[in-house]
Order: sequence, then structure tokens, then C-alpha cells
Amino acid sequence: MAAGITVEWRADRCIHTARCLQALPSVFDTAARPWVNVDGADPPSVAAAVRQCPTGALRYSGDGLPPDDGRTDASDESVSIEAQPDGPLFVRGPTTVTDHEDSTITVESRIALCRCGASENKPFCDNSHSEVGWREGG
Repeated sequence: MAAGITVEWRADRCIHTARCLQALPSVFDTAARPWVNVDGADPPSVAAAVRQCPTGALRYSGDGLPPDDGRTDASDESVSIEAQPDGPLFVRGPTTVTDHEDSTITVESRIALCRCGASENKPFCDNSHSEVGWREGG
């Protein structure tokens, strides 16, 4: 852990929205190795950039930082679902994902769910919609 924060990247959840790159290029740089440099900004700024990741592919931990739970207010228990044009559903807020037998797959606060049916990582989006040319309503 450097700079008081640890950032974890889950490649199986990343759909390359680049929100981290746009939010904090001093920390997130795909041309660099390693591509995450937590010393590039203060821990609260790094945490804020990570929370912008809509899929939960990026997560953080660190003492004195707000929990990485997708909420902007600790009392906020609401869940929002936003359909991306020709893409996944972005779900934000405390969410339990279960399978057809009602077994819990995961409990998270930032996820991207597949709408096209082509994902190899169902129920999560893996960007297959782009590869197969899926369009909503069509």
C-alpha cells in the first residue's frame, strides 16, 4: 500500500469506459506499467476517481477513506439502474445479484449487467455487445 490507499483492478469486470483515465490521469495511465500509480494523487482523490468506475472493476481500501460502496452518503440505501445506449445496465447502490436458484452470486454497489446475452461473464457485461454489434430495440 502506497500513499495510504490500495487500488484493486478486476479485469473480468472492466469494460474500458475510461472514466478512471479521464478522472485522474496522474494515477490511471494505460501506457505506464504499472498502469495504476496511487502516488500520483492524494488518497481521497484516488478514492473519488475509483468510485466513478461504473462496473466495480476498480476498488479501493485505505484507512480514513469513505467505504467503497458506491454511495455518496452513508445513509443512502437507494439503487439506481441506468441503461447505457446499446450497452449494459449500470447498477449503483447496495445490490444483491442472485442466480436462478436464488443463490447469491455477489453483493456489490457498482456493477454493469449484460443486456445483449453475449457476455462470457454473465450476468456481468464483458463488452461483448460491441463485438456482436448488439443494438437496443433491434
